[in-house]
Formats: sequence, C-alpha cells, structure tokens
Amino acid sequence: MKVGLDTSVVLRLLLGQPVDQAARAVALLDELSRGGHHAVVSDLVVAEAYFALQHHYGVSKQDTLLGLRRLFADGEIEPLGAVAEVLAANELASAKPGFVDRLIHGAYAAAADEMVTFEKAASKLKSVRVL
Repeated sequence: MKVGLDTSVVLRLLLGQPVDQAARAVALLDELSRGGHHAVVSDLVVAEAYFALQHHYGVSKQDTLLGLRRLFADGEIEPLGAVAEVLAANELASAKPGFVDRLIHGAYAAAADEMVTFEKAASKLKSVRVL
C-alpha cells in the first residue's frame, strides 16, 4: 500500500514543528514501514512545500532544496513524477529555469510530446518551444 502525503505532513517532517504534529508524522512513517508500506509525495506537494518553506518559514532556497533531497534520501518516502530527477540537477538553487519550472517540464515530458512557453530560459530543456 502507498500513502500519499499532503504538504502539511511534508512540512512537519521537514521542519519538526509543531512538535506534536511532527511526532505524529514520524509515527505514521514508522507505522507504514512496519507494515511493509510506504509514503509517496507528488510533484505538486513538493512544489507547494518548496514555496512554503521559503515564503512562510524563511528557509533559503539552498536549504529548502537540501531538505527536499534529504526527505527522499533514505527511500522511506518515494517521490512521484519528476521530482527525483529534478532534485538531482547540479546548482539547482541558481538554475534557470528554476525548480518548479523543471517540475512542470518533467510532468509534460512524461505525458506530452512538447511543452510551449514564453520563458526563454526553458529553451535549455528538451522538447520545449518558446513562443
């Protein structure tokens, strides 16, 4: 069985706050592991957490990306979609196109033949047409 984690749960796991909710989130992961199940996180949840960490909690872009990488590092939580590939990119904190644009591109790469945009930086990505 796979259990999808909402952004609120991911944020508790990353921040450890509020302590009681973070403890319940960790307990859920332990329960899933003991039962032979695991948690999954969608690209949309990762994108939402990415922005929330920076804009609501004041976490730097670099530390946000580091935290997201660590979230998936031990395999207890499985990233769905393109997030694993995107997080593997070098110098992602300063990359153009940025993290969320790369998640969007990854989703389209899996489901469409081409992505169109007005973002000139996206021309670096495969199968992108800049209008």
